[in-house]
Amino acid sequence: MLLIVGLGNPGDKYAGNRHNAGFMAIDRMADFHGFGPWRSQFQGKVSEGFVDTGDGGRVKVMLLKPQTFYNESGRAVGEAMRFFKLQADQVVVFHDEIDLAPGRVRMKTGGGHSGNNGIRSIIQHVSNQVRRTRLGVGHPGHKSLVQGHVLSDFAKSDAQWVDAMFDATARALPFLAVGDDDRYQADVMRLAPMPKEDQSKRGKADDN
Repeated sequence: MLLIVGLGNPGDKYAGNRHNAGFMAIDRMADFHGFGPWRSQFQGKVSEGFVDTGDGGRVKVMLLKPQTFYNESGRAVGEAMRFFKLQADQVVVFHDEIDLAPGRVRMKTGGGHSGNNGIRSIIQHVSNQVRRTRLGVGHPGHKSLVQGHVLSDFAKSDAQWVDAMFDATARALPFLAVGDDDRYQADVMRLAPMPKEDQSKRGKADDN
């Protein structure tokens, strides 16, 4: 079984925020792969289904959107992991990443939280060894602008690359389901290349 967690804040007023990129990504997965209806469990909303791996196999996947607000996401993740007796490598967390250029998607395991309070909470409640899918939303240019940036909606001019990024994360899911994070990352970027205008403006953590 694979637990896929999307980070975000509950409530309609946050729905379009960059900080809710994780919610948006797993919403797209649920729709694309025909998962079951969302229900309340583990201090969050969950949806279950199976992902075909392309070789005749299927992997059971649970999607989780914590409803504890972004900064306390680890509480919901920890509860779900304990219930299913999951190890850290059976968990993938999708979250917005300001240190990646818009549309850039990178996988990561281990390391610190880099100022992301949702990841900080997961590290505190679970482990830093969960797998992470970092969804590039760009940096506003100055530290003082970060909160306003992530708590603002994607611009209308971003719609094309944002939609392509989320579509790609859903289409490439079979690679993630079988644990091939490198292949997943490569396929997402093949399906949804970075916007041309951002190719020369990659975030400082692109190659970390």
